Amino acid sequence: MTTGAGRARAATGPDAGTRVLPWVLWVALLASLGCGRREAAPAAPAAAEPGAPAVLFTDVTQAAGIRFAHASGAYGRKYLPETMGSGLAFLDYDGDGRPDLFFVNGADWPEHHRRTSTQALYRNRGDGTFEDVTRKAGLAIEMYGIGVAAADYDNDGHTDLFVNGLGPDRLFHNRGDGTFEDVTQRAGVSDPAFGSSATWLDYDRDGRLDLFVCNYVQWTPRTDIFCTLDGVSKSYCTPESYHGATNRLFRNRGDGTFEDVTRKARVENGDGKSLGVVAFDYDGDGFIDLAVANDTQPNYLYRNRGDGTFEEIGKRAGIAFSEEGKARGAMGIDAADYDGSGRESLVIGNFSNEMLALYHNEGRGLFIDDAPSAGIGQPSLLTLAFGCFFFDYDLDGRLDIFVANGHVENDINRVQPSVTYAQPPHLFRGLGGGRFEQMEERSGEALRRPLVARGAAFADYDGDGDLDVALSTNDGPAVLLRNDGGNANGWVRVRLVGGPSNRDAIGARVRLTSGGPPAARTVRAASSYASQSEMVLTFGLGPAPGGAPGGATIEVTWPGGRVQTVSGLAPGRLHLVQEAP
Repeated sequence: MTTGAGRARAATGPDAGTRVLPWVLWVALLASLGCGRREAAPAAPAAAEPGAPAVLFTDVTQAAGIRFAHASGAYGRKYLPETMGSGLAFLDYDGDGRPDLFFVNGADWPEHHRRTSTQALYRNRGDGTFEDVTRKAGLAIEMYGIGVAAADYDNDGHTDLFVNGLGPDRLFHNRGDGTFEDVTQRAGVSDPAFGSSATWLDYDRDGRLDLFVCNYVQWTPRTDIFCTLDGVSKSYCTPESYHGATNRLFRNRGDGTFEDVTRKARVENGDGKSLGVVAFDYDGDGFIDLAVANDTQPNYLYRNRGDGTFEEIGKRAGIAFSEEGKARGAMGIDAADYDGSGRESLVIGNFSNEMLALYHNEGRGLFIDDAPSAGIGQPSLLTLAFGCFFFDYDLDGRLDIFVANGHVENDINRVQPSVTYAQPPHLFRGLGGGRFEQMEERSGEALRRPLVARGAAFADYDGDGDLDVALSTNDGPAVLLRNDGGNANGWVRVRLVGGPSNRDAIGARVRLTSGGPPAARTVRAASSYASQSEMVLTFGLGPAPGGAPGGATIEVTWPGGRVQTVSGLAPGRLHLVQEAP
């Protein structure tokens, strides 16, 4: 999380410790030099379609019974993790078909422990409200958590939880009776590093879910660096002040344990400072690849060779740097086929003065950043993006983009008047042809409210067909935004259950046809920033709620490569599709 101005130079002294340039000084320097700004003129905004449904997002946090508040532990020491916030996950932990909510929490520092802050699990009652079942579920665990990834790693039909954070991570096995068991040590996935995001994937196509874990920098309270503006008071350091840390890949053995194959799979790299990851098959060869968002370091693209190893090709593919050849402060990341090309592209949230990245997949292993020409670059220039994802919020059949924003320095406005600490989210509506229009000003008061947002995820929590959004804020309350009006258009929802493939069907690709242009979605676990959206796939059908005569048809390419076609899917319903044996 930095402005990308260059590496801070540390100067050591015999008395005060190490002093390096903090966040706000780098930002002020960039503002004075005009750095980080792309001068390309933004494309003219396109008008909304006549008759397009008015969709509003309404803050229903209190009415829904969500009382979670994040604890950063900040008390004046300006420790780097305090700027990170944490993520959240939509998951159906009790198998009742309704998405529940899990919030990751930080903690007070041991030397200044004022309160006990635990992770939080909210059960969806099905009437628009949630019940706090954290203690009942055995998840009232205090740890400095940041990221979460939820999936059925042992194929027993119950969704398990992995929580990544500062210090040892935790793996919670779902017993199937509403409670979880900490199996971290037995499973062998505890990593003592400074963790951020994580995700589940079946990289070797053996039908068992493996785990990829992002780590940020080498930091502990003992090795904390003194960064200062005035030589006296402490400020938050940039990540450039610290060495990077390698990510980890754990292969699922199928017996409840995992093997650390980081080196064997060739994903070991201590230079990265990873904050986001998405698993996707960028080249369509049937093997899941990994894109990793790095902060002030080049982003990674790990191409799956299909033999248990990966090749890092981020620079060659064009996602490592900005068009100016600079590594940006990348946080959140997601993948989708947003333009109907048949290939999944990437959206990446970056630091303020750097704008979003929209790496369009051109095929042949090449990506090009289309953010400025797509209409999302200039509007995102001054915001600092964390969580981000593709979804179809108005169900018109075209994918849209949501971005959770919030700065890391609470006094940033003092040195750069055009940038604020709390920032409203971005909502970009897909117009087709690779273009987007900015919609947050027209989508309800809740999207105009500034937040210090971090994690972001979506799900249809109230069962009305359209997609709602949940956010976490740093050292603040969670936010639940209900989608009101998205279901004026038609829709089809699909839940896949693997058989020979992993039970969650993570990695499966679904192509739907229903009278209009075909649309494609991929089942995936966590992405965004440290967060996970629901794994049910939602397809908008546009203004013809009836869809095609006879219903929609889907073609499912399962993770193992088998193709299955299902026809006659009625609109306005959730359809369960099981993999043929």
